[in-house]
Formats: sequence, structure tokens, C-alpha cells
Amino acid sequence: MSDAALAPDAAEAAADATAAIGFVLNGRPVSAAVSPGMRLSEALRQHLATRDVKVGCNAGDCGACTVLLDGAAVCACLVATRQVEGKRVDTLAGLLDTPEGHRLADAFARHGAAQCGICTPGMMVAAVPLLAADPAPSEAAVKDALGGVLCRCTGYRKIIAAVMDAAGPAADAPAEADGVGARIPRIDGHAKIHGTERFGDDVAPADALVVRVVRSPHPRAAFTFGDLDDYAARHGVTVLTAADIPGVNRFGVIPPFADQPVFAEREARFRGEAVAAVVGEADTIAALDAFPVSFTPLPAVTDPAAAQAEDAPRLHESRPGNVMCRGLVRRGDADAALARADVVAEGRFRSPFVEHAYIEPEAGYAVCVGDRVEVYASTQAPVMDLEGLAPILGLPVEKVRIVPTAVGGGFGSKLDLSVQPYIALGAMKTGRPVRLAYSRTESMQSSTKRHPSDIVARIGATRDGRICGFHFEGDFDTGAYASWGPTVANRVPVHASGPYRVDDYLAKSAGIHTHNPPSGAFRGFGVPQSAIAQEVLFEDLAEALGIDPLEFRRRNALENGVPTVCGQIFEQGVGIGACFDALAPHFARARAEAEAFNAAARAAGSPLRRGAGLAAGWYGCGNTSMANPSTIRSGVTPEGRIVLHQGAMDIGQGANTVITQIFAAALGVPVAAVALVGPDTDVTPDAGKTSASRQTLISGNAARLSGAALRAMILRQANAGDDARIEPTAAGLVIHDGAASRPLDLAALPVDRLGYTLSAEESWDPPTAPMDENGQGVPYAVFGYAAHLCELTVDTALGTVRLEKFTAAHDVGKAINPLLVEGQVEGGIAQGAGMALMEAYIPGQTEDLHNYLIPTIGDMPPVETLIIEEPDAHGPHGAKGLGEHCLIPTAPAILNAIRHASGARLTTVPATPSAVRAAIRAAEEAQ
Repeated sequence: MSDAALAPDAAEAAADATAAIGFVLNGRPVSAAVSPGMRLSEALRQHLATRDVKVGCNAGDCGACTVLLDGAAVCACLVATRQVEGKRVDTLAGLLDTPEGHRLADAFARHGAAQCGICTPGMMVAAVPLLAADPAPSEAAVKDALGGVLCRCTGYRKIIAAVMDAAGPAADAPAEADGVGARIPRIDGHAKIHGTERFGDDVAPADALVVRVVRSPHPRAAFTFGDLDDYAARHGVTVLTAADIPGVNRFGVIPPFADQPVFAEREARFRGEAVAAVVGEADTIAALDAFPVSFTPLPAVTDPAAAQAEDAPRLHESRPGNVMCRGLVRRGDADAALARADVVAEGRFRSPFVEHAYIEPEAGYAVCVGDRVEVYASTQAPVMDLEGLAPILGLPVEKVRIVPTAVGGGFGSKLDLSVQPYIALGAMKTGRPVRLAYSRTESMQSSTKRHPSDIVARIGATRDGRICGFHFEGDFDTGAYASWGPTVANRVPVHASGPYRVDDYLAKSAGIHTHNPPSGAFRGFGVPQSAIAQEVLFEDLAEALGIDPLEFRRRNALENGVPTVCGQIFEQGVGIGACFDALAPHFARARAEAEAFNAAARAAGSPLRRGAGLAAGWYGCGNTSMANPSTIRSGVTPEGRIVLHQGAMDIGQGANTVITQIFAAALGVPVAAVALVGPDTDVTPDAGKTSASRQTLISGNAARLSGAALRAMILRQANAGDDARIEPTAAGLVIHDGAASRPLDLAALPVDRLGYTLSAEESWDPPTAPMDENGQGVPYAVFGYAAHLCELTVDTALGTVRLEKFTAAHDVGKAINPLLVEGQVEGGIAQGAGMALMEAYIPGQTEDLHNYLIPTIGDMPPVETLIIEEPDAHGPHGAKGLGEHCLIPTAPAILNAIRHASGARLTTVPATPSAVRAAIRAAEEAQ
């Protein structure tokens, strides 16, 4: 068996000898017994419990483990522990006591520079030497100092601003600026900024056993096991296969499509699929020899076209032609409209797999407590984990508890089960706590991806610039298993029109099975792919008609009272027109500056050209045409302590802060007076999954209702009027009703099972309706809208692209927290830029962060966020979701800007230098 069948680190043999070494850690002498090749990161985390040092890659690619070694920033994963003997090592925990570290922590908090928090210690450690040498560094100096640390959440701009501003005084928000609409720092930010946040690999007890998963090295292979009992006995380990699953060997996020086995049986369907697992002591697992499994490669189909051939191997016999499912939206007569159009634009658009590349690989641990199994792991959906894991374990849901750890980035992939079945099965089989942390390669091999797309579209327009017919067909590679493929197939046809009026429309989609890794949820559920096709063709139409690109889009923009392609009519809250209007002066300036730049470049004989491109997007918040409720509980203790049981996962987007702001506003108390509990399936009700830009809208509404209900109870108990003010004090709650003020006597009231004298549990489910056979109906209660302007420079001789600036107009209905809105926009733009310019996951080739490129701090330009507030009838305070919207227009705006700069019309991403240069040559030859 090759090393590929085990996790990549299996080839690292266990130590043949250990030795005690001493060094100074954060100002105090320490000693550790280490093996010759032990990484400093492992010694710090596992032997010295220095968990503020994070591990994202073990290859020096992500920088999460950055520490100072005798004052110089290094990746601890690249340093052998024996190399630091007698030296000084400083981690974030020690540096926070320095003047530079203290100022930096304040700046990170007020700028919102930490989102998920997994990269934050590395970023801050890398910044401290810079600030010690230069308290007021330039942006270029900050980028240079932090260039070795990757972030997937923030888009880097808040980090740059924080480091540059670290010399400044802390800017405390005024006391009254505390509720809805206030730019308050995230309420869970202290742990992130101080390195005390506990992620999936930070929580296991020291005596936990370790799991190593055995995976297929082939996209399709039959396999047989050797003598597993002998292997287990020789090594003193426990072996798990499909035969050891007490329940069903199957999971999936959409029950009718739950088709993925925990362990493959007889045949593996993608490279990286699990076939077995080994559980044992950490030292034993590190020294395992070849696992007794033999793989026989079989013919595989790795693209949707080949998978649909009549003689293609069938991945799932119940699905004809390897078609998982199809989606459709039909309105009017698209073909007839295209026939009468004055201008028609058409094209074929393709995109590859895109890796989530969160800095925290999947990790967690499980333990049996009595007859129950408790799972502590990184997840976006604790109740979905519970409902998916219990059948695998053969247990009722009440015998399973999910306690989420902090999530070091998710973006959709951590909606699916990953480590949870393996650690839970290991704990049940051994009776010991069991932990598992994926290596970077293991994570990238086995996790879900953004769906590759193959789209053909035709759009017509009349001479006056009105859309006249729209025909869209898209195939999406859903990989070996369904995951969120049905959601993509059904969401894309609804969104492929963009936020525009299209009276005659036909959109078809299909999810196709291949022997590739499963494609799943990734910030947009297929809409970013369809937006590329639609917005590039809009550019074609505007150019053919001689109409300004912004004017063409504004002329066709949806408005209140105008039906969408699903026939849905919104009487208020359609904010795309306002986004275009806000962007108009910026677009005019950018085009004028580009023209002047290009004239000067031509005169100087320079190959550089400046371009400015537009694109728009929309996104329906929540599930498509189906129930999607959230429930939030709150209570008051006999001492007057206000507690919010908030089960919505905060994966860096700010749900903890936003939902608490909404709740506090409804209750009428300061945010600081609210204590947060959860998520935990034992103590917090189901607030739904963190995906589909749903938490601000849905859980926010549930929090608003819970706060209002609890307020009514409190005021009724105090016999006070509706306008009375509730004041939390150290002695309890004081009610101010007109001129009268009196403490609320809660101690005399009975206490419920959770310890509350007063409590309120409320739910909210967005009003939607099923779509008919033509996709007509009410798929979403709320859409959010966005328009992006990208300014960039193209080197026409080399094909390289440098992003200069983004201006992003986003209609959020109501900005509950504008600071977090900006952070979401910047992070979404960074991911969209990666999709547009550099990211392509290729199984077997780009399975680490060295070969798979994501934007670095040097790649991100300034971002100006224009917050548009067109209130929605359903959202809390009119608010709409935002997470997905930030990414959708980014890639097409970049492609349109490249076209404006160089004439290169691109229909495939990523737009690498070779692709851009080829498109420039094609444009030149066509002239």
C-alpha cells in the first residue's frame, strides 16, 4: 500500500529517541522531551499546551503557526524543536503583554480585523516586530511583514488598517451607539484576538486516542482488505470499516439524496474517499506501517460530458445517466423572444472546482458519557450533525450531543459531516476519548468543492437596450455524491437571470455525478458561476448596442412591483437600482481615469492598460421554497442576569454579535448586558444551519421575537407600561416607568428547569411557497442585491492582472452592524478574486496550499463599501442577508474590467496570465 492510503504524515516514522531540551517560552524557561524531527508547532501545542499557536498546513504555506524565534517571525511547523534549544520563543500569548501587542489587540478589535480568528494569532505575531521597529508603518510595509500569513475570511483590508492604526488610541464607541446600526466590535472578539478561542483541534483531552483514516489514492477503485485482526493485534490499535457501523453506512445533507457512505464498501468512488480507519495512541498512530488494503484502479469518468455517455460507468444505479437531478425555471417564451431580438449575445462559460481553503482543517473529538456520545467539532450546522450522525451510530438523537467548537472558516463545506462519524465510532468502539484533525492534504482531498460548471447561454435585446429573451443551460459536476448538489441545481435557474427584468426566460440546470470529490455548498450555491455567464453576455449586448454598460444594466434592473423570472413580485425592498445609482459616479470616474492612463501608456509605449468593469448580483436568503425556521430562547435568572441561548453558528461572519444586537434592541437593554450561551444541542434550540445568508434574516427575526416576548414578561411582572425602560444593574433589573423607578423582585418567582424565572422561546420561518412545474412561485421571502466596480491593470504583454480598487454597493436592507458589513464585503471580494484569477482545484495535483493558490495580503486592493438600505418587509429592522452576495458579482466584474482594459473576452475562469494573454491575441486577430 502506498502512503496515499493513509493520511500524508503516515510516512513520518515515530521517534527513535527523545531528548529533553530547554528554551524560553514567552519569558519563562520551559523543558520538553522531543523526538529528533518533532516540529516546534507540535511541541508547543501538544507538549506545552500553547494552543494560541494554530496549525493550518504543516508546510509553511499558511503562516497560522507563526511565532517569534529570537525576535524573528518563523513558521513553527518548519522548525525542528531541537533547533530552539537555549533560544527564546514568543507566541501571541506572551506578546500581548508588550506595548506593541497591547496596542495591536485594541486595533484588531475596533477595526474588526478578526473574523473566524484562526489566522489571527499568526497575523498579530507577524505584525509585532514590524510595530516595534516602526510604530506607524506604511501599507506596503504591512503587506511585506504579513505576506506569509493567509486569511480566507477578512479580505485582509481590516487587518492592514488595524496594523497601520495600532499606534493610535483606542476609539471607544459612545455609550448610546450600542444597538441596531452601531459599529460595535464583535462581542466574541476577545478570544479570537487573544488566541484563547478553541477550535476543533484545541479541545481534546490529553489522553485522547487518535484516528487515522485510510483513503483511496484513485478516483475509482475496487479494494480488498488483508488480515485486519492481525494488523490490529500487532499494532495494538482498533480498526474500523463499514462492517463496524452499528447503524446505516450513509449520510447526506438532503435526506432523499443521502448517498455518501462513511466507509466505502468494495469500491471507492473518488480519490480521498475513506475505506477504513485506525484508532490508537498518538505515538502508535504516528508509527503505523502499511495498512492491509489492496486497490485495483477501475475506469473512471471525471467530467460531466463523459459521465452522461451511454456506456459510462454508473455511480448510482438509481440515477439515470449519472444525472443526480435537474432544475428548471420557465417564464414566457424565451425562444420566440430571442427570434425577434435585434441583438443576440451567446457563449459557453466554464469554471473548475474551487477549494474552500479555510485555514482550519476539519477537526474534533468525541467521548462517551454514560450511554450517550458527545461530539466536539468544527461545524456550521450542529442540529444537522445530530440528525445525520445518530442514524450512523444506531442511536436515537437524544443519545447524541453536538457541542460545536469555534469554526476556523467554513464557507459551506463544514455543513457536511467530516470527522464526526470517525471520532464518534472510535469513542463507541474503544470507550476512550478519540480525536482527529485532518492534514491539509486530507482536507483538500475529501472535503466538498464549488461545483465546476459548463454553461451555454443566449440573451437578446432590442435596439432600445431592453432584454428580449434569455436561454440558459448549465451542467454542474456534483462529484461522486450529492451533498448540496440538489440545492445548486434548483437555485441556479432562479438566479441565472441576475437582478433584472426578463419577461421571456428559460433556464435549465443539471447536477451530474462523476468520479470526482463531492461538490457541495460554497458561498453562493452555483450562483457565482451563472453570474459570470449572464454579466459577460450583458457586456456583449451593451457593446453591440453602443450603450454605456451601467446604463444598460440600470435600464433593465428589477424594481418594486415588477415580477422576477419566477413571477414573484416584491412591493418593497428591491434595491438593485439604488446600488447602480450609488455606483454611477464611481464608474464615471474610473472610466475617465482608465482612459487617461491608457492614453499615457500608449504614448510611452507601455504594455500596461487600465480597465474598469461592472457586474451585479442578487441572492435569495434561506432555503428554496421550503421550511427554514430558526428558534431562539432567552431568559432571566433570579439574580436578574439576562441570557440568550443562541444556536446559530458564528463562522466568522458575526452572527453572535448581530443576533445579540437585534435581541438587545427588542428587549431594550445594552448589548453588554446580555450573556450568550451556545450553540450546544443540549442547551440551545435549533437556529438552523449557517448557510444561504439566512442567519441575520431568520435567526435575527427569532431573536427579535424572543427579546420582545421577554420584554413583555418583564414589564408585565413589574406592572409597567410599554414605554418603560429596563436597566440591568449589578443588583438585578431596575424598571424605570415614567418618574418611578423600582427594582424587579425576581427571587420570589418560581424557577424553570433551565434556572430562569422568566423565559421566552420564539421561532420564525420565512414565508415562501412551492414552485410549480415551470419554476413559478415564491422561492425566497427576501433577496439581497449588489453591484461591484472593479478597477485593474493588465500587462498586455504578459497577461498579468493587478487589482487596483473595488467599489461595492450592497443593499442590506438595514445594516445591523456596518463594521461587520464591510468585513463581509471585503472577504467575499477576496474569494471572488481568487475564483476569477487563480483558483482551480485539480484532484491529485493541487492538494495543498502550496500548489493551490488563494489571494494573499498582497493581492487585495482597497475596497470601498457603499451600504444601501432599502428595507425589506420581512427582515428584522428591514435587514437582509449578505454573506453570499459579497462574492457573486466579483468575478464577472473582474472579467469585464480585463475586457475593458485589453479587449480580451474571457469565458473561462480562472483568468490566469496565459489565458488572458491568449484572449488578448484572439481579440487582436479578430480586429
